[in-house]
Amino acid sequence: MSLPLAEFRVVRPRDVEAAVAARRDHRMSRFLAGGTDLVVNLRRGLGNPALLIDLDGIEELRGLDCSDQGARIGAGARLVALATHVALRARYAAVSEAAAVIAGPGHRNIATVGGNLCLDTRCIYYNQSEWWRHTNRYCLKYGGDICHVAPQGERCHAAFSGDLAPALMVLDAEVEIAGSSGRRRTPLAALYADDGRAHLRLADDELVIAVHLPPTTARSGYAKSRVRGSMDFPLAGVAVALSTDGSKLTALRVALTGTNPRPFLLEGTDALVDGPLNETSVQKLEKLVQKQVQPMRTTLASGNYRRLVAAALVRRLVTYLTARATAPA
Repeated sequence: MSLPLAEFRVVRPRDVEAAVAARRDHRMSRFLAGGTDLVVNLRRGLGNPALLIDLDGIEELRGLDCSDQGARIGAGARLVALATHVALRARYAAVSEAAAVIAGPGHRNIATVGGNLCLDTRCIYYNQSEWWRHTNRYCLKYGGDICHVAPQGERCHAAFSGDLAPALMVLDAEVEIAGSSGRRRTPLAALYADDGRAHLRLADDELVIAVHLPPTTARSGYAKSRVRGSMDFPLAGVAVALSTDGSKLTALRVALTGTNPRPFLLEGTDALVDGPLNETSVQKLEKLVQKQVQPMRTTLASGNYRRLVAAALVRRLVTYLTARATAPA
């Protein structure tokens, strides 16, 4: 059950500096991009900002430039633009494929790159109505003092479920950030912390303004599993980027989403480089996945099921991309 939205003001800054200043000067404020996740949460009583800072009018946040020299994707670019951009799909297929399977067409027409990268973490005990959460004693992430997923611990296990982050990570993306102290660029993976309550390493007044991708010759792809074939967040999502020389792997990067409080790059894949992709190496890769994913009961599916799904998706995607890379032209 949704609640009527509480009263709030909206400001529409014309540039990044004005947006940052508005956030700095108003503690009870939130940045608003497409709003496809934020507004839903506000209707559930998850947050009560007195001010929304609408970013839609900021020209610098728009745009998508892609060439042999790399790509710059504005944080305000719509997901539909990534899904349909011919040059992006040709050079960075994983990014385009991830954008194409986020939510539904109506969402993709409105939702933005920055919004998906900064998506709030999710849990069946958090993403509920105010009435439901009150009846169930709230939770550690909002209003309560225990995590219902792991009551004996002091850590929030809400999972990050954005699709774009792993696809960008395997392609060495950097994120550009603006704040009161200036601008900075950092590897996208460094944006995230392993904490369901505070999963973004951003200062209160910092704003993601763009994503930068270096040139690459790697083949890449994205795949995910969800309860329904559309609309749903991933139970597990996997991005892979790899290069080959004949039958030998020369580079392999794997990233995952939907299972942990942060999207993350799989560790240990370097050990498989300079060897063939065969049943032995694929089994080693599956073991790496099952060891590093940490799915808890934050969705209606069990943690063990999501662990097995993540491993199966990695197997399927790596096998497919390797077959494509070694197929005759």
